[in-house]
Amino acid sequence: MDAWLTQARDAVAGAAGKPSAELEIGDEAAANLLDLARIAAHESGERTNAPLLCYMIGRAEGTASLDELAEAVRGLS
Repeated sequence: MDAWLTQARDAVAGAAGKPSAELEIGDEAAANLLDLARIAAHESGERTNAPLLCYMIGRAEGTASLDELAEAVRGLS
């Protein structure tokens, strides 16, 4: 994570009352999310769908893995 994203993670963790480590984004998760953002922007033709899809994925994670959720989205194309 770069310095800005690390600061944002820490601010979000503080606001949520969670340890920063719980919001850490590993390399594989980052690659998955960036690919999903690319798919959302290019397939839909609306760049604004990229952050909204990533938010939706974040809300759904916990009931399914990031890999499972990514496959569901990739199955749309």
